[in-house]
Amino acid sequence: MSQTSRRGFLAASGTGVAAIAIAPAIIGAESADAAPPPEGAVVAYIKDASTGSVAVMAGEREVVVTDKALVATIARHLRG
Repeated sequence: MSQTSRRGFLAASGTGVAAIAIAPAIIGAESADAAPPPEGAVVAYIKDASTGSVAVMAGEREVVVTDKALVATIARHLRG
């Protein structure tokens, strides 16, 4: 069984919160206000911080975006 540190858990959950906030814009909505809330979990992970590549997954859909500002924002929130 793998050991999960508190820091690792908080980092992962912080990324999930950031993903929920940005998911409507990434998964194709005209604006965040017009998008219905995602059904189920939304997961995002930084594929490559140096290029700003972020994968966002909702249901069976995965979208990869390049957004260095988003990566910087997520990193800033993870640092506290």
